[in-house]
Amino acid sequence: MLGKEESGKLLALLNAGEDQQRPLEEIVADFKSKFPPSSHFNACVSLALILEGKFLKLSQRLVAFAILYRVYSSQEPSSNPFISLLVNAASEEEADKCERAFILQLLNSANSKEVLRQSATDYMKSFEPSRHTFPQRGQLKEQYVGKALPEPFSCLFKSNLVKNTIPDPDLPHGCDSSSPEFDLQPGSKPKIGSGDINETITGLLSNLSLEGLGPQWIRPRPPRLPVLDGELVWLNPDYNYELLWDHGMCADTSRGAAVRDLIAKALRGPLAPTQQEKVLLELANDPKLVYHCGLTPRKLPELVENNPVIAVEVLVKLVNSPEIAEYFTVLVNMEMSLHSMEVVNRLTQAVDLPTEFIHMYITNCISSCENIKDRYMQNRLVRLVCVFLQSLIRNKIIDVKDLFIEVQAFCIEFSRIREAAGLFRLLKNLEEGKQPDYVDCLKS
Repeated sequence: MLGKEESGKLLALLNAGEDQQRPLEEIVADFKSKFPPSSHFNACVSLALILEGKFLKLSQRLVAFAILYRVYSSQEPSSNPFISLLVNAASEEEADKCERAFILQLLNSANSKEVLRQSATDYMKSFEPSRHTFPQRGQLKEQYVGKALPEPFSCLFKSNLVKNTIPDPDLPHGCDSSSPEFDLQPGSKPKIGSGDINETITGLLSNLSLEGLGPQWIRPRPPRLPVLDGELVWLNPDYNYELLWDHGMCADTSRGAAVRDLIAKALRGPLAPTQQEKVLLELANDPKLVYHCGLTPRKLPELVENNPVIAVEVLVKLVNSPEIAEYFTVLVNMEMSLHSMEVVNRLTQAVDLPTEFIHMYITNCISSCENIKDRYMQNRLVRLVCVFLQSLIRNKIIDVKDLFIEVQAFCIEFSRIREAAGLFRLLKNLEEGKQPDYVDCLKS
């Protein structure tokens, strides 16, 4: 359940697609900034509730579906907790074809970015049903939900719940006039009258439980038995015990001992060429050694500064591990330097890095250049950043359009530096659709 203030924020975002003609990607970005990550799931559950209740206009529904998809777009589609809702809405034959086509384009990652650059109203105006095909529900589930997922547990007692949101059959969906006003007390009946649909939706989000009205258990909870002297006490999480866990327990300490020793030295200073080659060779022969080398996200900055080549190799081997997000977070927040840029540049050429990570790293580089006080060091860092950005553009790692304004302002601020002026000319050539000579741009 959301508070009144949070409900108001959520409703304002739903209305922004029509009232303010804002692009959907901006509305999603506002959602992430106004709701902390810990509140994303609760807010999305509230969106799912009002989507199911059919209270929203089509433009508002498009905004809601965009948020449900984009908040979890960094994960696999089957990991999105709302993927079944999206698939069911896309395959509902009675639903508006514009809505179904919009969801299908969201699920297709190749088309989602183009769709999200439009406002909800612009998408509705440009929609042509003849251009779209609508697959069956089974085909969509197999493609996005996955065949190997187990069937959800169905409890007979819980299936008898009464839903707490029931659309009025006498009113068109999303109607602004004569909207239902609910007495939001449990067990009361909805009243129809004049009012504002926005107040109704805010009231639903603020006052209604998301679990429905179910039959009550009348059997009391059995009492706990007394704890006898010498008996072990069961530890419940509610007691706030500080649990200690030995992560090295049962680990094979002999495996990768040589690599572990060399990594420990690499954290303190540069390795000799022969030592560096030995680490790279061992990791190439057994990529799983990277999990036994003793490196942690907290130690990554030392490895980057002292041995960037080894840092790149280790991160490439860890790219599919669950901890890679922590390593990326440390890398993007560490102090900017030649070695950190070298590591990021090599990573972009070796693996597909998240776009958000690259954009955040570029933003931090620009911010570091602007905040440094020493004029000599500032000029040196600006040159490094310009060469780094030109390398990313030359290798087509980034789309300049996504960062055009920010990078252009950076070039103008430091136009006295030759490399910044060269980067500015490169941006202008790309904006005009020319194919610049990257070698000349790097020399300029």
